[in-house]
Amino acid sequence: MILGVGQTLEPLEFALTEHTPQGVIFIASQDSQVVSAELIQRYGEALRFHTLLLDDPEDLGEVFRKGRLALQKALEWEARAIVADITGGTKTMSAGLVLALTGQGVTFSYVGGQARDGQGRVKSGSERLRLLEDPTYRYGLREWEGFRRAWNQCDYQAAQAFLDALLARPLTPSEKRFYEHLKGITEGMLEWDLFYHKAAWQKLERHLEPTLTIAEAWGHGGKVRVLQELQQAQARLRAILDREGKPTFALLADLLANAQRRASRGRHDDALARLYRAVELAAEADLYERHQIVLSDPKSYPQAAQHLAQQIQRATGLKDRLSLAATIDGVLGQSQTLPQRLYAAYLGELGNLLQARHNSILAHGFTPVKQESWEKLYKSLQGLGLEAAPAWPTW
Repeated sequence: MILGVGQTLEPLEFALTEHTPQGVIFIASQDSQVVSAELIQRYGEALRFHTLLLDDPEDLGEVFRKGRLALQKALEWEARAIVADITGGTKTMSAGLVLALTGQGVTFSYVGGQARDGQGRVKSGSERLRLLEDPTYRYGLREWEGFRRAWNQCDYQAAQAFLDALLARPLTPSEKRFYEHLKGITEGMLEWDLFYHKAAWQKLERHLEPTLTIAEAWGHGGKVRVLQELQQAQARLRAILDREGKPTFALLADLLANAQRRASRGRHDDALARLYRAVELAAEADLYERHQIVLSDPKSYPQAAQHLAQQIQRATGLKDRLSLAATIDGVLGQSQTLPQRLYAAYLGELGNLLQARHNSILAHGFTPVKQESWEKLYKSLQGLGLEAAPAWPTW
């Protein structure tokens, strides 16, 4: 039990005798510690106790911190159930304890009564104990916060787990529909993050509109904003699927955005590997957009470049493929094209930056990719005109 201690002994003693805890953590001020000392003298032999003293009972931040320390102590005692009584102490103490313990699996209690003295205090003998349910439990705020945090960190598997926890709670019909459709959206975002674009589209097409309709009916502006931004993202997904299997700038922008998400989670090896592929895809996309040439398909080469068709079989590395793309442009009379600039950059700074990938576990070594290496390579690609798709919305 966590017990806020004020100047009046009787309601606190009533709470102790009603709850009969195995242990008590007192949170008292310098002035009220005499009350907690009296309670310890009376009941200390029957229970374990610990006292946390406040320097300033009107300091909300200090009360919050002591509330968290009290919870930590209760957990150290391996308490199976924790009750926090907020009867005693200043209003700031009660508010701080609620803030510190809400969403932590704690039940709150309060000692009230009908008969009060001239100062508004409950008269001895008229006390009544009230148990107060943590409102975050009823409204699933803890699960929602977990979902929101997981989504914003692009951890869509964890986000689904939090939605499952929400769906296991008592819900209204509209809440149930909303969270079921939101789970479908989250599954779609995971598919998208793994480059399963068609599966992602199917999930979003099925679940996005109904979720938005419910959010609008609720008048939840924040949810509406996120879902409307997802509709805009879905349009970009459609652009990828409209030319599925082709190297396009839409696919390139999606790949760069994927790399950004990996980097934001500290997965710099994965992020750099995606940038490595992005260099090649940029050359392929530029050739395709301008000439309808698919670098890996010799049948798409124009007559003037047919003599280069056999080279694609030998172009197994990035350097060779960039060289071939640049040569095709040269044969077609083009100059200063993106493939040519990429190849020139590869022979200089870009090649040096990509060495971090070669030395990593994803290629030929064991050296972890540092954040600095990822950032330098990304900025280098930005300097060549490569841009990521807009980031996905956050809650």
